[in-house]
Amino acid sequence: MGRAYEVRKASIQKTGAAKAKLYSTFAKEIYLAAKGNPEVDTNIALKRVVEKAKHQQVPSDIINRAIEKAKGANGDDYQELSYEGFGPGQSTLIVKCLTDNVNRTVSFVREAFNKCHKSLGVTNSVSYNYDYLAIIGIKADNGDDVMMGLLDEGIEIMDLESEDGEVIITAKPSDASSIKDYLEKTIDNIEYTLDEVGWYAKEKCSLEGEDLEVFQKLLSLLDNIDDVTEVYHNVNLD
Repeated sequence: MGRAYEVRKASIQKTGAAKAKLYSTFAKEIYLAAKGNPEVDTNIALKRVVEKAKHQQVPSDIINRAIEKAKGANGDDYQELSYEGFGPGQSTLIVKCLTDNVNRTVSFVREAFNKCHKSLGVTNSVSYNYDYLAIIGIKADNGDDVMMGLLDEGIEIMDLESEDGEVIITAKPSDASSIKDYLEKTIDNIEYTLDEVGWYAKEKCSLEGEDLEVFQKLLSLLDNIDDVTEVYHNVNLD
């Protein structure tokens, strides 16, 4: 299965996860995007994160409160951070966080690894075995036209899949904004089915027995940390 399948599977799993954490994460992202310019019509970054939140069925009142909060003179100062770590067997993890207190967050993440007798690594100790990718999916039948249009615009894409009325584009995260600009310019009433930027393992591994139990415990501990927004790993859990 390709990257698009992996992202879609993760999105499906999210719908069964704790709604409160999903809402809290989007509230932080919307707040960050709205700081300095809380007008959705003129702030393209804000517009896109709001659209993504709506696609994930985040209630309008949570979206509106985050935008209103950003209008205040004082507010929280969130940072996006990633921690790399080693799990049981050949497993590795990249833990993405959004926090207003770095010391608190790294303490909680390290504690989760320690409880499983595993450890955090230094920067690039794990990520070199992952690809950092943007994956964008839209409802469309004209995959060849989309690909040629992007190439004509000088936008580099890494892969494009077209199947069952959906076009899925894999690209560098730095090109994601340009891709969306082109799609929104050329496709009326565009509907996104995927909109993710993340770390995807170049190779997967399998765990069994105690190693699998420890890994699942580690995932659960990390998921229970409010500041953790995403955990990427190289383990086959199908």
